[in-house]
Amino acid sequence: MSDGTTVWSSERGIGALPGHIKGFGLMHVAMRRDAARLSSFAARGSSGSTAALAEWFGRLREVIDWHHHSEDEILWPYLRDRVAAFDGSGVLEQDHEALDRSMRRVAGALGSGLRAELPEAATGFEALVREHLGHEEPVVFPALAGLPVDEYLQVERRIIRSAPTQVMTYLQPWMFDGADAVSVRAVSATIPAPVRLIGRTVLERRYRRGLTPVL
Repeated sequence: MSDGTTVWSSERGIGALPGHIKGFGLMHVAMRRDAARLSSFAARGSSGSTAALAEWFGRLREVIDWHHHSEDEILWPYLRDRVAAFDGSGVLEQDHEALDRSMRRVAGALGSGLRAELPEAATGFEALVREHLGHEEPVVFPALAGLPVDEYLQVERRIIRSAPTQVMTYLQPWMFDGADAVSVRAVSATIPAPVRLIGRTVLERRYRRGLTPVL
């Protein structure tokens, strides 16, 4: 599905992606970033609050859980109907199940205060995130890039509307954390102005407070 020149990956950023799917790519960048943060925290053996880390991971888990359910229930069925060459959803759904199990393991280690189990659980989770995105992006990005922009944005709006409130109030600052200014401008262009304002003020401050355990 690749044209032989496009790199269908967000591993090194979203600059090469078409403008209308940069937001989708930025979510993948954020997943890798936070999986690495968790691994780094676990490797340091920090004596910080496990409860605070569990709260941070809980928010990350909610975002990933929504992202995967919206793919399984909205995006994959749409692409199967719309893009003849799209055939990767079975493997991707299996990846989602594996990630669910991995996130339960991390949450269990944090919830029970079993710090000795956290490094292995965290590195396993990070490895699965990277493996899954390596499966997904070469299949999904070209399928999305081939859709007319208006059509893709309609599907994206359906996906966003499916997000629980706790995800919606976390999503914008989470996506933009550490992103370069060009990427932020590109993705911000698809967000209504009042939502952008709330996202970069009230929600940004709340998000930054929640990062304390992993920074």
